[in-house]
Amino acid sequence: MDERARLAALLRELKELGVAELFLDGLTAEEAVSLTGARPAAPTSPRRGNPLAAVPVEAFEGPPPPASPAPETAPENEPAEVAASAGSAGSAGGPGASPDSGAAAGARATAGPAAEAVSLPVLREEATGCTKCRLAEGRTQVVFGRGNDAAQLVIVGEAPGAEEDRTGEPFVGPAGKLLDLLLLSAGFDRESVYICNVLKCRPPSNRDPRPDEVATCAPYLHGQLEAIGPRVLLAVGKFSAQMLTGREESIGRLRGQVHSYRGIPVVATYHPAYLLRSPQATRKTWQDLQLMRQVLDEHA
Repeated sequence: MDERARLAALLRELKELGVAELFLDGLTAEEAVSLTGARPAAPTSPRRGNPLAAVPVEAFEGPPPPASPAPETAPENEPAEVAASAGSAGSAGGPGASPDSGAAAGARATAGPAAEAVSLPVLREEATGCTKCRLAEGRTQVVFGRGNDAAQLVIVGEAPGAEEDRTGEPFVGPAGKLLDLLLLSAGFDRESVYICNVLKCRPPSNRDPRPDEVATCAPYLHGQLEAIGPRVLLAVGKFSAQMLTGREESIGRLRGQVHSYRGIPVVATYHPAYLLRSPQATRKTWQDLQLMRQVLDEHA
């Protein structure tokens, strides 16, 4: 599927998820619609006083994309990534986290590098059989990570949700579909990046990760990043941002600037699940991805 068909498919999925508008920077509504090869259902125009064009998702009407093979997994029963962040305001950069959670994450971010990189297949095998913390008791399967093992960009989320626990793949719920669209706006698709989480097992009821769980699971993430050797990291959500930056501030304070993880530039941004609940933050997230793109181009 080419990028135009992929974009059209993602826009239709967002409409089904109940997203009413998309915010565009540098494009008129008509130009954005034309990218999909669709015809506007009704005239659209930017909001007055807003440099972004607010485009109703209904404006993107066109022929359905070419038929693709049916997925092997069953349909989603729960918006996993939404549930993962909806449990507390802290997951989305709010005040819900305990003070020691950030301190524990920071300790892992400043730990010394491994003496020798371990391959991803070896790390996956170790993680699959891991029983080092309480999360092993309730998981269906380990969600290790997925993508290009030589990716220039690695996206690090927080923890698996229900659908991720069922499928064993990261970011496959509604928030994952929104993440796909956001990445596409910066010139990436899933096949070109690597996606993983701080925790490899789902916390019960999608609660926030606990400091001891983060500490126990951290070596797997450190090993993944050491094996891949990306040029840039995108930290999605508060817990991943705190761990990779070694700082305890909220995601609202950490975003919009470039941090460093063992010499690798880190850009932090809001979790897509938060954007589904707070679409007004989409513009800031788009700006974060443009910053990430700029940093990557500078380091290419």
